Amino acid sequence: MPSAQELQHQFGEYRGAMPRPSDFDLFWKDRMAEADAVGLDYAIETASVTDAVTCQLFDLWYTGMCGARLHAKYLKPVSDEPVPLVLQFHGYPGASRSWFEQASFAGMGMALIALDCPGQGGPSEDIGGFEGTTVAGHIVAGIDGDPANLYYVRLHQDIRILCRIVRELEGINLARVFVNGASQGGGLGIATCALNSELINRAAILYPFLSDFRLVWDLDADDIAYEGLRYWSRWFDEDSTRIDEAYAKLAYFDSKNFAPMVKCPVLFGTGTADTVCPPATQFAVYNNLTCEKRHEFFEGFGHEEIQDFDDLIIPFFCKGGEAHV
Repeated sequence: MPSAQELQHQFGEYRGAMPRPSDFDLFWKDRMAEADAVGLDYAIETASVTDAVTCQLFDLWYTGMCGARLHAKYLKPVSDEPVPLVLQFHGYPGASRSWFEQASFAGMGMALIALDCPGQGGPSEDIGGFEGTTVAGHIVAGIDGDPANLYYVRLHQDIRILCRIVRELEGINLARVFVNGASQGGGLGIATCALNSELINRAAILYPFLSDFRLVWDLDADDIAYEGLRYWSRWFDEDSTRIDEAYAKLAYFDSKNFAPMVKCPVLFGTGTADTVCPPATQFAVYNNLTCEKRHEFFEGFGHEEIQDFDDLIIPFFCKGGEAHV
């Protein structure tokens, strides 16, 4: 198992196995314009779980791309003043955590919206329509069609619509909107910061998924979370004649390619023994960040709960200080 020092020496300048698409910024400008053209249609309903005395609990339902009905948990502390808000994204292929677990941010005086990603563990609707296989993971959903119709491209558009809704919520301090996410949530968090830079004030990102796909393949790490890559190659590209085409499409939602667009301070965490999202792929994201940033390493930790990273989020979000807390 490499140490943090060894990883930094080996990957301190590493920025990824494949170049960023030359039209990446234009591609996403067009996708955001499509999302912005969708009329806002949302409802905030009292959750079935009884409110705590100091925190209101809501189900937030809204219409996303292609008419999908999407869900997020919304927790808001009772306050006479506008409160900060955390956009929280869950890991793959899970769902937003329990109301009890999500209430930790409310205890710090912050509202929280936790999106359930479409077609995963929560109630958000995935209406499908993807060209190509969908049996082995969302990474390759839509791989045989236009990149604009990939699952994760559509999801980033859905998140853009959610960010527009955030701007309309009463009692939210829009100068203090944060992102928190680990694994898939970390990848979504990086992209959310990049594509909504005028809204997001800072971000806590732990071992981001969806990064440096070609290196994942080269490292034979295409299992568990990345299993869709292996499945697609076995069934649809046995002779590897389509591999360059496929990875050129995946590049449009590669976390490392969003990184240069991030403007807010980022607190970034890596477990040195992570075998699900290899540290090299995480370095590709971190090293492409040009914003204020801080990289924390956790010796011996894999792709798992890292309590010390959670504790670092408290001063990073609550004190509103710089990334170097």
